Parts: sequence; structure tokens; C-alpha cells
Amino acid sequence: MNTGAHYFLGADGGGTGCRARLEDAQGMVLGQGLSGPATTRLGIEAAWASIAKAFGAAIEEAGFAPAETARIHAGIGLAGIGRKGALEALRAIAHPFASIDFVSDGVGACLGAHSGRDGAIVIAGTGSIGLGFVEGRDLRAGGYGFPISDEGSGADLGLKAVQLALRAHDGRHERTALLAEVMQRFAGDPMEAVAWMDRASATDYAALAPMVMRHADQGDPVGRRIVQSAAEQIDTLVRVLFEKGAPRVTLLGGLASPLEPWLSPDVRRRLKPADGDAVSGAIILARRSLAQDQVR
Repeated sequence: MNTGAHYFLGADGGGTGCRARLEDAQGMVLGQGLSGPATTRLGIEAAWASIAKAFGAAIEEAGFAPAETARIHAGIGLAGIGRKGALEALRAIAHPFASIDFVSDGVGACLGAHSGRDGAIVIAGTGSIGLGFVEGRDLRAGGYGFPISDEGSGADLGLKAVQLALRAHDGRHERTALLAEVMQRFAGDPMEAVAWMDRASATDYAALAPMVMRHADQGDPVGRRIVQSAAEQIDTLVRVLFEKGAPRVTLLGGLASPLEPWLSPDVRRRLKPADGDAVSGAIILARRSLAQDQVR
């Protein structure tokens, strides 16, 4: 090992899991690690424990001793970092690195999507949000949390399917194959749906999204209307980001590929493929931190 070298660690922590990657100054991957959910919604300690497990595995795979670890510059993208007090609490945690910086998982994804250049992303997954940065300005549209926001997301698709299934059960709406399958999940009993609702999270609602997409693709009229409405919400997020000055926009998230054929042609033509992932963005953050330290 070159004891004078700099190393760069990126970690992306979200509601489903955390990924970490360690690279040298030339971008060669030295180690990778995975762990469970990492979001401040689970508490700062739990989120940090998951991040530490992921970056610990990457460091172990690289075979680093404490001397090399002390030359790592780390960038961490973390879900829920905007919660009050979260960033301060994270910065107060002791770490073994030369430097560490934190951003939201969305900002990390945006950095990776555009190789650190100005631009924006729309994330369509369990939730939805549009965000980016242009000439030092932060851009944002939506993403205030389910059920009051996150239109066009997987959770939103699931919620609408359950709502319409209950109406169809009562005879207040046409009954289709999609709505029949939703009610089958609750054994045909609306009270089972009520009991499920009492404990259901956005992730639970989003688990219904693949069913909605499948029926929509098979021509179910209700499924098609739900998905088309979701696509229109994503269209709006993309257009708003362009209106706010974003030079480029990328669509990301688990619903990105399934929803893209449903988007308006003008939106699809303007979307840009991602250069890299959220871990790449976190590594860009780490490299920037080193560069800023060297300037000071």
C-alpha cells in the first residue's frame, strides 16, 4: 500500500439497504459492502450502524489496516438527512477517516447521475421527488412524504388501487381484474383492509405497485388510468425541473423503467441516462471534500 495515497469511500443509505464502495485515486474499486436499511427514520444510531457495517465490509475486502483507513475521504448519502438535527448528530459521531461529508441520498444520486455537473433527477420509487442543483441553487419539487405528497410513486399507485378496490367492493365503482386481485389480498373483507391500513407503511402500499403495473400493461382499464395518472405526475416533476433551469434531468428509482413508456413523448425525449449511481455520487462528494481541504 502507498501510505501517502488518498482513498475515497462512498456510501448510499436508503430505506431498503445501504451500499458502500472504496476506490483509489484512479477510480479502481478496492472493496465493496452491503448492509440493511439506513435512514434517519430508524434513528441516527441505527442508520449509522448500517452505514458502518457496509463501509466496514468494503474496508475489510480492501485489506486496509488502520493506517490506510485514516487516509480515506468518505462521502455518505443518507435518506432522511433533512430531518431536524440529523446532520448535526451525524457529524458528531466519531469516525476513523481523514474526512467525512454527508448529503441526502437524493443529492448523492443526482451527483452520480450527472458526474457532479449541474442537473436534476426525478426519483420514482416507493416515494417520488424531483431535485437538483444549478449554479449553486438547489432545486426541489415534491417529495414531502406519503400520503400527503410523493405523487406518481409506488406508494401512491398502491393507495389508489386499494381505494378503488374498496369502492368496487361496495358497488361504487366498476370491478376489474386488478381491483378483484387487490380485494383477494384482504380475503374479500374490507375490515381486513382497514386492519392492514392501521399498520401499513409507504413500503407496504408500494408493494402493490407491481400488481398495478402488470394489470395496466395487460389492458385493465382501472390499472391503465392509475398508471397514466402517475405518469402525468412524473411528467410534471420533470417539466418543472427544466422550468427551474435544470440543463439535464434523469429519471431514477424502481418505477423508472416500468413508468417510462407511459410518460409523454416530449418528456421521454428530454430525459438523460444516468452517468453513475448514488454511490458514485457519494464518492464525488468525498473527492470534493478533499479538494476543498487542499485549497484552504
